[in-house]
Amino acid sequence: MKKWFMPGLITACCLIAVLMVFFSLQDKEPSGGTHEAAPSAPAAPATVDAEAATAIYKSNCLSCHGDQLQGGMGPALAKVGADMSDADIHKQIANGGGGMPPFKGTLTDEEIATVTAWLAAKK
Repeated sequence: MKKWFMPGLITACCLIAVLMVFFSLQDKEPSGGTHEAAPSAPAAPATVDAEAATAIYKSNCLSCHGDQLQGGMGPALAKVGADMSDADIHKQIANGGGGMPPFKGTLTDEEIATVTAWLAAKK
C-alpha cells in the first residue's frame, strides 16, 4: 500500500487543481477583450494594490505557481519582472499559453492589470 500513497496523493492534488480552475472558469463571463488590453497594464504600477493582487493570485494562480511564487506545475514567478516586460506578463495572463490557461474570461481587465503590475515589480 505504501508504494501507491505518493502517486495517489499527487493525482488527487492535480485533480483538485483542475477542478478549481474548471469551476472558476464557469462562474465568470468572458470579457470579449482584445489583445490590445496590454496598454492598461502600465498605468497600474504607480498604484499597485498588493493586497488585491495577492488575493487574486491566491484564488487563481497559487495552485500552479506556489504560495511563495516558487513554482510547481507552473514556472516560478519570484523574479518574473526581471525576465518579462509588463506587456508580456499581461499577455501571458490574459491569453495563456505554454500550458497556462487564459484568464481573459475569468478575470476582469482590471484584475489582470493589478496582477500584472504586482508581478512586474518582482525583480
